[in-house]
Amino acid sequence: MKIALRILDRLEETLIACLMAGATLLIFVAVVQRFAASTTLLYPIASGIDLTWAQELCIFMFIWMAKFGAAYGVRTGIHVGVDVVVRRLNPRAQKAVILFGLFAGALFTGIVGTMGARFVYGLMGTDQTTPDLEWPSWVIYLCIPLGSYLMCFRFLQVVEGYLRTGELPHHEITHVEGVPASPDMGTELAGAEFGRVERTP
Repeated sequence: MKIALRILDRLEETLIACLMAGATLLIFVAVVQRFAASTTLLYPIASGIDLTWAQELCIFMFIWMAKFGAAYGVRTGIHVGVDVVVRRLNPRAQKAVILFGLFAGALFTGIVGTMGARFVYGLMGTDQTTPDLEWPSWVIYLCIPLGSYLMCFRFLQVVEGYLRTGELPHHEITHVEGVPASPDMGTELAGAEFGRVERTP
C-alpha cells in the first residue's frame, strides 16, 4: 500500500512539473517566434512555423496543472486556510470542526468528480473538438473527474493521517525539499526583511 501511494505521489508531482515546464517552454517559444516573424531578417524562417495552437494548448496544460495541483496542495497542506477561530476551541471541538471540514471537502470534490465524469461520458458520444488543436473535447475535460477524484482521495488520506497522528499536513515556507534546514533560518529571514542581516566573513 505504501509503495502504491509513493508511486501515486511521484506520478502526481511529475505530471504537475512536466505540465508547468512544458507550458512555460511553449509560451517562450511562441513569443520568440512572434518576435522573429515581426523582423525583416527572420520573417522568411519564422513565418513558416505555425504556432497558432500554442495558446490553446497552454491553457489546457494550465487547467490540468491546476486540477492536479489542488490535490497536491491538500496532500502537502499548502492551501491557504483561516484557522483563527478553530485554534481557540477546546481540543475536542477543534477535532470535530477539522474532521467536518475535511469530510466536507471530500464530499464536495467527490460530487464534482462524479458530475464531471457524467459530463465527460456525455461528450464522448459527440464529435465536439477543440477550436485550434481539434482534439476531442472529452479528453480535455477528463481532468475534471480525474483531478477531483484524486483531490477527494487526498482529503480522505488527510483524515486517516489526522485520526492516526492528530496532526494535519503543513508546509513550512522556509523549507526547500532536498536542502537541509538552517537553525538560524528564521532569524536570517527576519533580518533580511528589515535589512539587518549580519554576515560573517
